[in-house]
Amino acid sequence: MDAVSCAAAVAPAARDCLVRDLGRQAYEPVWRAMQAFTDARDDATPDELWLVEHDPVFTLGQAGRPEHVLAPGDIPVLHVDRGGQVTYHGPGQIVAYPLLDLRRLKTGVRDYVCRIEQAVIDTLGEWNIHGERREGAPGVYVNGAKVAALGIRVRRGCTFHGLAFNIAMDLEPFHRINPCGYAGLEVVSMLDLGGPAGPEAVKPVLLAALAARLGLRLRAADATMAA
Repeated sequence: MDAVSCAAAVAPAARDCLVRDLGRQAYEPVWRAMQAFTDARDDATPDELWLVEHDPVFTLGQAGRPEHVLAPGDIPVLHVDRGGQVTYHGPGQIVAYPLLDLRRLKTGVRDYVCRIEQAVIDTLGEWNIHGERREGAPGVYVNGAKVAALGIRVRRGCTFHGLAFNIAMDLEPFHRINPCGYAGLEVVSMLDLGGPAGPEAVKPVLLAALAARLGLRLRAADATMAA
């Protein structure tokens, strides 16, 4: 699916989705909670969308090659069950985990990825920042630099893992890896592009964009990770 057809896609009919803002959390407990939620859910389980800022961590996807982790130093490296190579999570980054049943949304995996990318592009546009896709390299880029990374997993038609969106963060740790497996890939945050100075201003805009692109009717829930 190319960028034009993806951007023009009509969202599916809206379905309820619980939103949990988890604040700042270590990576592994949230990852394990996502796995448990996905394993336990059934056809009647409501979809959820978790927002979180993680403590500093490098994560290496299922096909990730350790040689892309150049010099992690004091930042831990976790091998996880999402797609993709290596990326960095840290404070000042919005991580969004859509826990969705794609069958109910009548959406395929490729279309799902396109819709998430478009939601980020829509969000950047609110600050007059032009985001774009790159063929064969999922995520969103501004002037060739990556501002948002995607790494997803689908199990029994249900999604977990998701989106890491750089808002206002220390980008130095990205120099310790080949981001997403690309040596020399430049990484940028919204703040560097004239955007806001923290995630709180971006969260409601991103949530609205995700809801519109994925066909979700969002309802706030508490910050307890369901399992």
